[in-house]
Parts: sequence; C-alpha cells; structure tokens
Amino acid sequence: MRSCVMRPGFHPLSIAAMIVGFVIFWPIGLAVLAYILWGDRMRARWNDLRPDLERAARRAGFERGGFQHYRAGSTGNTAFDAYREAELKRLEEERAALDRMRDEFDEFLANLRRAKDQEEFDRFKASRNPAPDAGV
Repeated sequence: MRSCVMRPGFHPLSIAAMIVGFVIFWPIGLAVLAYILWGDRMRARWNDLRPDLERAARRAGFERGGFQHYRAGSTGNTAFDAYREAELKRLEEERAALDRMRDEFDEFLANLRRAKDQEEFDRFKASRNPAPDAGV
C-alpha cells in the first residue's frame, strides 16, 4: 500500500503542490520546489545531526523529563518544600549518572565501530597486497 505523504522528487503530487504553491503565494511554491530538489539530502542531513542535537539538549537540560522547569516557588509548607528540593536533587543526580553512563556507552560503540572498520581495512589491505614469499 502506498503512502499519501509527499516524497522528494518530481511526482504528480509534488508537481501539483508546487504549482498550487506558486499560484497561492510564490514563496510556498519555491519552498515546495526546494523540497522536491533537495528533500532527500535534507532528511539525510537531519538524521545525521539528530543524535548530536539530542545530546546537546540533554546536557543543557532541555530534554523532556528534565527537572529544572519544575522548580516552583514556596508552597508555604517548609517541610514539603524541603522534601521536594531533596527529591529533585536526588532525581537530578540520578539523571546525571544515567547521562554519564549513556555517554560512556556511546563512546564504547564508537570505539567498537572504529575497531571493526580498522579490521576491515587491514583485511582489505592484506588481500590487495599479499606478503612477498619468503622462499623466493
């Protein structure tokens, strides 16, 4: 079953959307034309950038689940305010520990990929340049 979502490239739906965009307001038609021409590259670039942007957001505390925006003013109940502050601090410490573990795992995966690539490259070089025979 085919999807109804417009995909990059010159297809009847994308051409019709471009024409309608130019008729309604020329910048819309221009945006659709840009999507038709460079949509695949934009999607690939976004997929390449997404992990870095998510990691930066996590370090800055903007990821959902961050506790910085829950710091409300005093409720008037000092015991509850102290409990809330202690719990938020504990949760932030746990989150920081999880972030450190995630960064260590990302580094481990990068090292694993690097080792695999090195092994494949060494195997390629060995197959291309066989060692000279010692008996000759």
